[in-house]
Amino acid sequence: MPQNAWTSWPLREALSREGISDARLWIGRAVRVLLLAGMLWSTFSEPAFRGWGLPAGCAGIVLSALLFVHFFRTTRRHSLWPSIGLFVLLEGAAFAFHAAGARTPAIVLWCGCAIAGMERLPLMAALPCSAAALGAYATVANDDWLTTVATTVGLGLAGYVLRLDAEARGNSVRLLAQERAARKAEAETAALAERGRIAREIHDVLAHSLSAQLVHLEAARLLIQRSTDLEADRDQILDRVVACRGMAREGLDGTREALSALRGEMAPVEDYLRQLATSEGAQLEVTGQRRPVAPDADLTVRRVAQEALTNVRKHAAGARVSLLLEYAEGQVGLVIRDRGGRGKPGELAKSGSGYGLLGMRERAELLGGTLESGPDEEGFMVRLRVPA
Repeated sequence: MPQNAWTSWPLREALSREGISDARLWIGRAVRVLLLAGMLWSTFSEPAFRGWGLPAGCAGIVLSALLFVHFFRTTRRHSLWPSIGLFVLLEGAAFAFHAAGARTPAIVLWCGCAIAGMERLPLMAALPCSAAALGAYATVANDDWLTTVATTVGLGLAGYVLRLDAEARGNSVRLLAQERAARKAEAETAALAERGRIAREIHDVLAHSLSAQLVHLEAARLLIQRSTDLEADRDQILDRVVACRGMAREGLDGTREALSALRGEMAPVEDYLRQLATSEGAQLEVTGQRRPVAPDADLTVRRVAQEALTNVRKHAAGARVSLLLEYAEGQVGLVIRDRGGRGKPGELAKSGSGYGLLGMRERAELLGGTLESGPDEEGFMVRLRVPA
Protein backbone atom coordinates (compact mmCIF):
# COMPACT_ATOMS: atom_id res chain seq x y z
CA MET A 1 0.00 0.00 0.00
CA PRO A 2 1.53 3.40 -0.98
CA GLN A 3 2.58 5.60 1.93
CA ASN A 4 1.45 9.20 2.41
CA ALA A 5 4.43 11.52 2.07
CA TRP A 6 3.10 13.75 4.86
CA THR A 7 2.50 11.05 7.46
CA SER A 8 5.24 8.52 6.59
CA TRP A 9 8.49 8.42 8.54
CA PRO A 10 11.92 8.47 6.97
CA LEU A 11 13.27 4.95 6.55
CA ARG A 12 14.84 3.41 9.64
CA GLU A 13 18.00 2.92 7.58
CA ALA A 14 17.95 6.69 6.94
CA LEU A 15 17.70 7.45 10.66
CA SER A 16 20.53 5.09 11.59
CA ARG A 17 24.25 5.16 10.85
CA GLU A 18 24.05 2.47 8.18
CA GLY A 19 25.74 3.44 4.96
CA ILE A 20 27.53 6.46 6.44
CA SER A 21 31.24 6.63 5.66
CA ASP A 22 33.76 6.82 8.49
CA ALA A 23 34.85 10.30 7.41
CA ARG A 24 31.29 11.59 7.56
CA LEU A 25 30.74 9.98 10.95
CA TRP A 26 33.80 11.69 12.38
CA ILE A 27 32.78 15.03 10.88
CA GLY A 28 29.34 14.73 12.50
CA ARG A 29 30.88 13.84 15.84
CA ALA A 30 33.29 16.75 15.61
CA VAL A 31 30.43 19.19 14.90
CA ARG A 32 28.47 17.91 17.92
CA VAL A 33 31.51 18.16 20.17
CA LEU A 34 32.16 21.72 19.00
CA LEU A 35 28.55 22.73 19.62
CA LEU A 36 28.58 21.17 23.08
CA ALA A 37 31.92 22.82 23.86
CA GLY A 38 30.58 26.16 22.65
CA MET A 39 27.50 25.87 24.86
CA LEU A 40 29.66 24.99 27.89
CA TRP A 41 32.02 27.85 27.18
CA SER A 42 29.13 30.25 26.92
CA THR A 43 27.88 28.96 30.26
CA PHE A 44 31.15 29.88 31.90
CA SER A 45 31.37 33.22 30.12
CA GLU A 46 27.75 34.36 30.43
CA PRO A 47 27.24 36.77 33.34
CA ALA A 48 23.91 35.07 34.07
CA PHE A 49 25.73 31.98 35.43
CA ARG A 50 27.49 32.84 38.65
CA GLY A 51 27.69 30.91 41.91
CA TRP A 52 25.05 28.20 41.98
CA GLY A 53 23.94 29.19 38.49
CA LEU A 54 27.10 27.73 36.94
CA PRO A 55 26.50 24.06 37.91
CA ALA A 56 22.81 24.53 37.11
CA GLY A 57 23.69 25.76 33.60
CA CYS A 58 26.13 22.87 33.03
CA ALA A 59 23.50 20.40 34.22
CA GLY A 60 20.98 21.97 31.85
CA ILE A 61 23.37 21.56 28.89
CA VAL A 62 24.10 17.92 29.80
CA LEU A 63 20.37 17.27 30.19
CA SER A 64 19.71 18.86 26.79
CA ALA A 65 22.37 16.63 25.20
CA LEU A 66 20.74 13.56 26.76
CA LEU A 67 17.33 14.69 25.50
CA PHE A 68 18.76 14.94 21.98
CA VAL A 69 20.18 11.41 22.23
CA HIS A 70 16.80 10.03 23.30
CA PHE A 71 15.09 12.06 20.55
CA PHE A 72 17.32 10.37 17.96
CA ARG A 73 16.51 6.94 19.38
CA THR A 74 12.74 7.42 19.54
CA THR A 75 12.62 8.78 15.99
CA ARG A 76 14.65 5.77 14.83
CA ARG A 77 11.95 3.57 16.40
CA HIS A 78 9.26 5.66 14.66
CA SER A 79 7.60 6.54 17.98
CA LEU A 80 5.69 9.71 17.15
CA TRP A 81 4.31 11.01 20.46
CA PRO A 82 7.43 10.24 22.53
CA SER A 83 9.48 12.02 19.86
CA ILE A 84 7.21 15.05 19.93
CA GLY A 85 7.33 15.04 23.75
CA LEU A 86 11.12 15.09 23.72
CA PHE A 87 11.07 17.84 21.12
CA VAL A 88 8.81 19.93 23.38
CA LEU A 89 11.17 19.35 26.33
CA LEU A 90 14.11 20.55 24.22
CA GLU A 91 12.14 23.64 23.24
CA GLY A 92 11.35 24.20 26.91
CA ALA A 93 15.07 23.90 27.78
CA ALA A 94 15.85 26.53 25.15
CA PHE A 95 13.25 28.90 26.59
CA ALA A 96 14.65 28.26 30.09
CA PHE A 97 18.15 29.19 28.93
CA HIS A 98 16.79 32.32 27.27
CA ALA A 99 14.86 33.26 30.38
CA ALA A 100 18.02 32.82 32.45
CA GLY A 101 19.89 35.17 30.15
CA ALA A 102 21.95 32.45 28.41
CA ARG A 103 21.27 33.47 24.83
CA THR A 104 23.83 31.29 23.05
CA PRO A 105 22.64 27.88 24.40
CA ALA A 106 19.04 28.88 23.63
CA ILE A 107 19.84 29.76 20.00
CA VAL A 108 21.88 26.54 19.53
CA LEU A 109 19.01 24.45 20.91
CA TRP A 110 16.38 26.18 18.77
CA CYS A 111 18.44 25.83 15.58
CA GLY A 112 19.36 22.21 16.39
CA CYS A 113 15.72 21.32 17.11
CA ALA A 114 14.59 22.91 13.83
CA ILE A 115 17.12 20.96 11.74
CA ALA A 116 16.70 17.64 13.61
CA GLY A 117 12.90 17.87 13.54
CA MET A 118 12.82 18.54 9.80
CA GLU A 119 15.26 15.69 9.18
CA ARG A 120 13.79 12.98 11.39
CA LEU A 121 10.04 13.51 11.93
CA PRO A 122 7.15 12.90 9.51
CA LEU A 123 6.50 16.08 7.52
CA MET A 124 3.09 16.50 9.18
CA ALA A 125 4.88 16.89 12.53
CA ALA A 126 8.21 18.21 11.27
CA LEU A 127 6.84 21.41 9.71
CA PRO A 128 5.02 22.79 12.77
CA CYS A 129 7.78 21.70 15.17
CA SER A 130 10.54 23.24 13.06
CA ALA A 131 8.45 26.34 12.43
CA ALA A 132 7.99 26.79 16.18
CA ALA A 133 11.73 26.43 16.84
CA LEU A 134 12.69 28.79 14.02
CA GLY A 135 10.02 31.28 15.09
CA ALA A 136 11.47 31.35 18.60
CA TYR A 137 14.95 31.89 17.14
CA ALA A 138 13.71 34.72 14.91
CA THR A 139 12.10 36.37 17.91
CA VAL A 140 15.35 36.66 19.87
CA ALA A 141 17.68 37.31 16.93
CA ASN A 142 19.39 40.74 17.04
CA ASP A 143 20.09 40.90 13.28
CA ASP A 144 18.05 42.93 10.82
CA TRP A 145 14.87 41.34 9.50
CA LEU A 146 16.37 40.39 6.12
CA THR A 147 19.27 38.51 7.71
CA THR A 148 16.93 36.86 10.19
CA VAL A 149 14.55 35.71 7.43
CA ALA A 150 17.46 34.41 5.32
CA THR A 151 18.92 32.53 8.29
CA THR A 152 15.55 31.06 9.25
CA VAL A 153 14.79 29.89 5.70
CA GLY A 154 18.33 28.57 5.32
CA LEU A 155 18.06 26.50 8.49
CA GLY A 156 14.71 25.04 7.34
CA LEU A 157 16.14 24.20 3.93
CA ALA A 158 19.26 22.70 5.55
CA GLY A 159 17.06 20.37 7.59
CA TYR A 160 15.07 19.35 4.51
CA VAL A 161 18.25 18.75 2.48
CA LEU A 162 19.58 16.55 5.27
CA ARG A 163 16.25 14.70 5.21
CA LEU A 164 16.51 14.08 1.45
CA ASP A 165 20.13 12.98 1.80
CA ALA A 166 19.23 10.57 4.61
CA GLU A 167 16.32 9.18 2.56
CA ALA A 168 18.60 8.60 -0.42
CA ARG A 169 21.13 6.86 1.80
CA GLY A 170 18.40 4.77 3.45
CA ASN A 171 17.05 3.73 0.04
CA SER A 172 20.51 2.74 -1.13
CA VAL A 173 21.10 0.71 2.05
CA ARG A 174 17.73 -1.02 1.66
CA LEU A 175 18.34 -1.74 -2.04
CA LEU A 176 21.78 -3.13 -1.22
CA ALA A 177 20.25 -5.41 1.43
CA GLN A 178 17.59 -6.56 -1.03
CA GLU A 179 20.22 -7.22 -3.68
CA ARG A 180 22.27 -9.27 -1.23
CA ALA A 181 19.17 -11.22 -0.21
CA ALA A 182 18.30 -11.80 -3.87
CA ARG A 183 21.82 -13.00 -4.62
CA LYS A 184 21.72 -15.31 -1.63
CA ALA A 185 18.34 -16.69 -2.69
CA GLU A 186 19.62 -17.09 -6.25
CA ALA A 187 22.68 -18.95 -5.02
CA GLU A 188 20.50 -21.22 -2.85
CA THR A 189 18.15 -21.85 -5.77
CA ALA A 190 21.07 -22.64 -8.05
CA ALA A 191 22.49 -25.01 -5.43
CA LEU A 192 19.13 -26.77 -5.06
CA ALA A 193 18.77 -27.00 -8.84
CA GLU A 194 22.28 -28.44 -9.10
CA ARG A 195 21.53 -30.98 -6.38
CA GLY A 196 18.30 -31.92 -8.12
CA ARG A 197 20.09 -32.30 -11.44
CA ILE A 198 22.82 -34.45 -9.92
CA ALA A 199 20.21 -36.57 -8.11
CA ARG A 200 18.26 -37.01 -11.35
CA GLU A 201 21.39 -38.05 -13.26
CA ILE A 202 22.44 -40.57 -10.62
CA HIS A 203 18.88 -41.90 -10.45
CA ASP A 204 18.76 -42.37 -14.22
CA VAL A 205 22.15 -44.04 -14.31
CA LEU A 206 21.22 -46.47 -11.55
CA ALA A 207 17.77 -47.10 -13.02
CA HIS A 208 19.30 -47.96 -16.37
CA SER A 209 21.98 -50.14 -14.80
CA LEU A 210 19.56 -51.99 -12.53
CA SER A 211 17.10 -52.45 -15.38
CA ALA A 212 19.82 -53.99 -17.54
CA GLN A 213 20.89 -56.24 -14.68
CA LEU A 214 17.30 -57.31 -14.19
CA VAL A 215 17.13 -58.34 -17.84
CA HIS A 216 20.04 -60.71 -17.40
CA LEU A 217 18.87 -61.98 -14.02
CA GLU A 218 15.43 -62.68 -15.48
CA ALA A 219 17.05 -64.57 -18.34
CA ALA A 220 19.14 -66.59 -15.86
CA ARG A 221 16.01 -67.32 -13.81
CA LEU A 222 14.14 -68.55 -16.87
CA LEU A 223 17.08 -70.78 -17.85
CA ILE A 224 17.23 -72.28 -14.36
CA GLN A 225 13.47 -72.69 -14.15
CA ARG A 226 13.02 -74.33 -17.55
CA SER A 227 16.26 -76.26 -17.72
CA THR A 228 16.19 -80.04 -17.27
CA ASP A 229 19.96 -80.24 -17.19
CA LEU A 230 21.55 -77.39 -15.26
CA GLU A 231 25.04 -78.67 -16.05
CA ALA A 232 24.33 -78.35 -19.77
CA ASP A 233 23.03 -74.79 -19.35
CA ARG A 234 25.78 -73.84 -16.95
CA ASP A 235 27.65 -71.72 -19.49
CA GLN A 236 24.55 -69.72 -20.45
CA ILE A 237 23.67 -69.06 -16.83
CA LEU A 238 27.26 -68.04 -16.10
CA ASP A 239 27.18 -65.65 -19.05
CA ARG A 240 24.10 -63.98 -17.63
CA VAL A 241 25.67 -63.64 -14.18
CA VAL A 242 28.86 -62.21 -15.67
CA ALA A 243 26.75 -59.79 -17.70
CA CYS A 244 25.02 -58.67 -14.48
CA ARG A 245 28.37 -58.01 -12.90
CA GLY A 246 29.35 -56.01 -15.96
CA MET A 247 26.14 -54.01 -15.72
CA ALA A 248 26.86 -53.20 -12.07
CA ARG A 249 30.31 -51.98 -13.01
CA GLU A 250 28.82 -49.95 -15.84
CA GLY A 251 26.39 -48.38 -13.37
CA LEU A 252 29.24 -47.19 -11.18
CA ASP A 253 31.14 -45.93 -14.22
CA GLY A 254 27.99 -44.23 -15.46
CA THR A 255 27.55 -42.41 -12.17
CA ARG A 256 31.09 -41.11 -12.40
CA GLU A 257 30.46 -40.12 -16.02
CA ALA A 258 27.31 -38.22 -15.05
CA LEU A 259 29.17 -36.21 -12.42
CA SER A 260 32.02 -35.56 -14.86
CA ALA A 261 29.57 -34.45 -17.55
CA LEU A 262 27.90 -32.03 -15.14
CA ARG A 263 31.34 -30.52 -14.55
CA GLY A 264 31.94 -30.32 -18.30
CA GLU A 265 34.76 -32.89 -18.23
CA MET A 266 33.26 -35.49 -20.61
CA ALA A 267 34.40 -36.40 -24.09
CA PRO A 268 32.17 -35.21 -26.99
CA VAL A 269 28.81 -36.94 -27.19
CA GLU A 270 29.50 -38.41 -30.65
CA ASP A 271 32.60 -40.19 -29.29
CA TYR A 272 30.49 -41.72 -26.53
CA LEU A 273 27.79 -42.80 -28.99
CA ARG A 274 30.41 -44.33 -31.27
CA GLN A 275 31.77 -46.43 -28.39
CA LEU A 276 28.25 -47.41 -27.35
CA ALA A 277 27.31 -48.36 -30.91
CA THR A 278 30.44 -50.47 -31.28
CA SER A 279 29.77 -52.34 -28.03
CA GLU A 280 26.14 -53.00 -29.06
CA GLY A 281 26.91 -53.89 -32.69
CA ALA A 282 24.95 -50.85 -33.96
CA GLN A 283 25.67 -48.30 -36.69
CA LEU A 284 26.20 -44.61 -35.99
CA GLU A 285 25.83 -41.71 -38.40
CA VAL A 286 26.57 -38.08 -37.53
CA THR A 287 25.20 -35.17 -39.60
CA GLY A 288 25.51 -31.40 -39.31
CA GLN A 289 28.25 -29.13 -38.03
CA ARG A 290 29.79 -30.63 -34.92
CA ARG A 291 30.00 -28.32 -31.90
CA PRO A 292 30.09 -28.51 -28.10
CA VAL A 293 26.77 -29.48 -26.49
CA ALA A 294 25.46 -28.13 -23.19
CA PRO A 295 25.92 -30.59 -20.27
CA ASP A 296 22.17 -31.13 -19.77
CA ALA A 297 21.56 -31.83 -23.46
CA ASP A 298 24.69 -34.00 -23.66
CA LEU A 299 23.53 -36.19 -20.78
CA THR A 300 20.01 -36.45 -22.17
CA VAL A 301 21.33 -37.73 -25.50
CA ARG A 302 23.48 -40.30 -23.70
CA ARG A 303 20.66 -41.51 -21.45
CA VAL A 304 18.17 -41.81 -24.30
CA ALA A 305 20.67 -43.83 -26.31
CA GLN A 306 21.30 -46.14 -23.34
CA GLU A 307 17.59 -46.59 -22.65
CA ALA A 308 16.74 -47.24 -26.28
CA LEU A 309 19.46 -49.87 -26.67
CA THR A 310 18.40 -51.51 -23.40
CA ASN A 311 14.84 -51.72 -24.75
CA VAL A 312 16.14 -53.34 -27.92
CA ARG A 313 17.86 -56.04 -25.86
CA LYS A 314 14.69 -56.54 -23.83
CA HIS A 315 12.09 -56.51 -26.58
CA ALA A 316 13.86 -57.15 -29.88
CA ALA A 317 16.96 -59.25 -29.31
CA GLY A 318 19.02 -59.61 -32.47
CA ALA A 319 17.57 -56.54 -34.19
CA ARG A 320 19.71 -54.34 -36.42
CA VAL A 321 20.10 -50.98 -34.71
CA SER A 322 21.09 -47.65 -36.27
CA LEU A 323 21.77 -44.38 -34.49
CA LEU A 324 21.63 -40.95 -36.15
CA LEU A 325 23.07 -37.93 -34.34
CA GLU A 326 21.93 -34.66 -35.94
CA TYR A 327 23.41 -31.24 -35.27
CA ALA A 328 20.90 -28.56 -36.26
CA GLU A 329 20.68 -24.85 -35.60
CA GLY A 330 19.96 -24.34 -31.92
CA GLN A 331 19.32 -28.01 -31.17
CA VAL A 332 20.68 -31.53 -31.34
CA GLY A 333 18.73 -34.62 -32.30
CA LEU A 334 19.11 -38.37 -31.90
CA VAL A 335 17.19 -41.05 -33.81
CA ILE A 336 17.43 -44.75 -32.87
CA ARG A 337 15.84 -47.38 -35.12
CA ASP A 338 15.78 -51.16 -34.84
CA ARG A 339 14.69 -53.63 -37.51
CA GLY A 340 14.32 -57.38 -37.74
CA GLY A 341 14.32 -58.35 -34.08
CA ARG A 342 14.26 -62.09 -33.49
CA GLY A 343 13.64 -62.01 -29.76
CA LYS A 344 10.62 -63.40 -28.02
CA PRO A 345 8.65 -60.51 -26.60
CA GLY A 346 7.14 -61.52 -23.33
CA GLU A 347 10.06 -63.49 -21.92
CA LEU A 348 12.07 -60.44 -20.90
CA ALA A 349 9.69 -57.66 -21.76
CA LYS A 350 8.26 -57.56 -18.24
CA SER A 351 11.64 -56.98 -16.62
CA GLY A 352 12.39 -53.42 -15.60
CA SER A 353 10.04 -50.72 -14.40
CA GLY A 354 8.43 -49.89 -17.73
CA TYR A 355 9.00 -46.15 -17.17
CA GLY A 356 12.24 -45.76 -19.13
CA LEU A 357 10.94 -43.87 -22.16
CA LEU A 358 8.48 -41.94 -20.03
CA GLY A 359 11.34 -40.73 -17.83
CA MET A 360 13.38 -39.82 -20.92
CA ARG A 361 10.42 -37.87 -22.31
CA GLU A 362 10.10 -35.95 -19.05
CA ARG A 363 13.83 -35.24 -19.08
CA ALA A 364 13.60 -33.89 -22.64
CA GLU A 365 10.59 -31.71 -21.80
CA LEU A 366 12.43 -30.23 -18.81
CA LEU A 367 15.01 -28.95 -21.29
CA GLY A 368 12.34 -27.64 -23.67
CA GLY A 369 12.76 -30.55 -26.10
CA THR A 370 10.68 -33.46 -27.31
CA LEU A 371 10.92 -37.24 -27.43
CA GLU A 372 8.80 -39.36 -29.75
CA SER A 373 8.68 -43.14 -29.86
CA GLY A 374 6.63 -45.75 -31.66
CA PRO A 375 6.56 -48.41 -34.40
CA ASP A 376 8.54 -47.58 -37.54
CA GLU A 377 8.35 -49.75 -40.67
CA GLU A 378 9.88 -53.08 -39.60
CA GLY A 379 10.76 -52.15 -36.04
CA PHE A 380 10.70 -49.38 -33.49
CA MET A 381 11.92 -45.77 -33.55
CA VAL A 382 12.91 -43.26 -30.85
CA ARG A 383 13.42 -39.60 -31.89
CA LEU A 384 14.88 -37.00 -29.51
CA ARG A 385 15.15 -33.22 -30.02
CA VAL A 386 16.66 -30.96 -27.35
CA PRO A 387 17.97 -27.37 -27.42
CA ALA A 388 21.74 -27.20 -27.50
